[in-house]
Amino acid sequence: MVKVNLKLIGLLLLILFCSCLPEVSHSDKLFNEFTDSSNSALSLQEVNSSNNVSSHNPLNIMSWNIRDLGRTKNAEEIHQIAQILRRSDLVAIQEVVAKDPAGAQAVAKIADELNRMGSKWDYTISNPTKSPSSHISERYAFLWKTHRVKMLNEPYLASKFENEMYREPYIANFKFKDKDQPISIVNFHSRKYYDKPEEEIIHFTSLVKTLSHEAVVIVGDFNLTEKHRVWNSLYEIGFQNALSNTKTTLKQKCHFGQYRNHAIDNVYYNEYLIKINAQAIDLVKTCKNLKFVRELSDHLPVMFTFQ
Repeated sequence: MVKVNLKLIGLLLLILFCSCLPEVSHSDKLFNEFTDSSNSALSLQEVNSSNNVSSHNPLNIMSWNIRDLGRTKNAEEIHQIAQILRRSDLVAIQEVVAKDPAGAQAVAKIADELNRMGSKWDYTISNPTKSPSSHISERYAFLWKTHRVKMLNEPYLASKFENEMYREPYIANFKFKDKDQPISIVNFHSRKYYDKPEEEIIHFTSLVKTLSHEAVVIVGDFNLTEKHRVWNSLYEIGFQNALSNTKTTLKQKCHFGQYRNHAIDNVYYNEYLIKINAQAIDLVKTCKNLKFVRELSDHLPVMFTFQ
């Protein structure tokens, strides 16, 4: 009888212990898979041995079109977004809702989550773009780790181009740790493919001439692949595409195991930066996760690692 009672007590204690363990959400499981992925950025040792670059710590920029970032995102989704962004030194976000304060509030909530994860973050949000209609207008955002990145002056919407573009770019100048030159970063979300985004992108060569610093990075959702001829004018003045043949948007449903759709998010950088690695971060991995990830966005984040 004593042995039976002891076994029963042990079983009850085990159940009590397990019930006290924190529950791992589906989103955190996905995040853990993402951070443990073998597709993560190259190690510094691999980079130095293959590219003969300096031993300074590599830097990275993440760009992400987070669909309808505003009141559509609940607390769990805000937490998951922050879990994904925390790997980067600087983040550029497109498609922040502009029609009400919820978009700016969502960015503030993401920054608050990030500040609970070990590093100090700061952020800036643009005014609504001067778009043809309120349905097209959006905000942009930058977030950055303050011990790795310093913003040099007030960011601005490129008002000179507001008549040429549905959503004029948001431009900021940053100084990255271990990088001598400041960098001008252009954050952009183009018009849709059937509205001919090439008629906007053709103005980038003029826009680059207005920037404060020689080192330039252009990030965003361009609704065109890097192979479109409109990019040639930028390539001719020393710019390169970070991603090649990399699909960055998500289908609504899997088809024969395939869930990626279009190669339209990218990073374009000039000769003042040395690319180490670039990737579209696959948050889906298997078709069973597609629906959940699409609740965050129908785009994958793009990571650009450089020196």
